[in-house]
Amino acid sequence: MAIDFNNRVAIVTGAGAGLGRSHALLLASRGARVVVNDLGGAVDGTGGSAKAADAVVAEIKANGGEAVANYDSVSEPQAAANIVKTAMDAFGRVDIVVNNAGILRDKTFAKMDLADFDTVVKVHFLGSAYVTKAAWPIMQQQNYGRVVMTSSNSGLYGNFGQSNYAGAKMGVVGLMNALKQEGAKYGILVNTIAPVAATRMTESLLPAKLLPHLKPEYVSQAVAYLCSEACTATGDIISAGAGFYAKMQIMESQGMFFGVDAKVTIEDFAANYAKITDMSKPQHFASSMEEVGHIAKPFIGD
Repeated sequence: MAIDFNNRVAIVTGAGAGLGRSHALLLASRGARVVVNDLGGAVDGTGGSAKAADAVVAEIKANGGEAVANYDSVSEPQAAANIVKTAMDAFGRVDIVVNNAGILRDKTFAKMDLADFDTVVKVHFLGSAYVTKAAWPIMQQQNYGRVVMTSSNSGLYGNFGQSNYAGAKMGVVGLMNALKQEGAKYGILVNTIAPVAATRMTESLLPAKLLPHLKPEYVSQAVAYLCSEACTATGDIISAGAGFYAKMQIMESQGMFFGVDAKVTIEDFAANYAKITDMSKPQHFASSMEEVGHIAKPFIGD
C-alpha cells in the first residue's frame, strides 16, 4: 500500500538545503502540508536569510504542494515555539516534527571555545527539545504524532574534532529514549535517523569519491517512513546512507555477577575486566527500569 501524508502537517527544521530540503520535498510530494524552517545562515550558524526557506517553499508550490516558510532559530525557546505557531496559524495542526536543523563548529576539545561548544549543543540538542516541546501538547491532544530526531555516527561512535557535535547528537538519542515512553499512550512515536549524506555540512569531511553516492534522497525515504501512519516503531535509531539502512542499538554485555552481598575489591574487578566487558553475547534493554530489573534479578527473582 502506498504511503501518503494527506491531511498531515509536517515541520522540517533546517529545510532550506541538504537533508532538510530533501525531507520537505518528499513529504510534500506525498501530500503533507509543510512548514519549511530555515534560519538561512552559514554552516557555522552565523548570519541569516529568508532565501533558502523561500526557495524550497516555491519549489514545493511549483510541484502542486502546500508549504509555508519560517525563519526562526531552533536554539531559542520562544523562536522554536514560533515555528510551531507558524504551522498552527497556517494549517491548524501539527502531526510531524523532523528535527533536522544543524550547524558545525569543529575543533579539537583542547582548542574549542566553550561558546562554540554551547552554540552547537543549543542547535542540535536543545533545538530538538524546544521544537518538540512546543509541538508536544498539540500532539497529545490529537492523540497522534510522529517525531524524528537526527543523530549521527559521530555521536554514536565518535569522531575526532567534533566533541560538541558528537555530544549533542548522542543527547538526542537520550531524549528520544525518554519521549518514546512518555508519548506512547498518546499515539506519539519518536524515532531517530543517523544519516550519511553529501551536504554542505559534510562535503569537506567526506572523501570526494563518495559524495556522488551519498544523495540526501536515500535518507529521506527512511525519514518519511518514520513520519508515516504506517510506522508503528518507536525508539528506533536508523542508520541511512547511499541506499544502505540498518538499525542501531545501545547494547550491554552479559556482565558478571560476583554474588549476593559480595565484597568486591578493585583487584577483583580488574581481574575479571575481560569477562565483564565481553560483548560476544550482547543484550538490549527497552528502558532503564528493564536494565535495573536485570541487575536486581539475583536479589528479587523474576
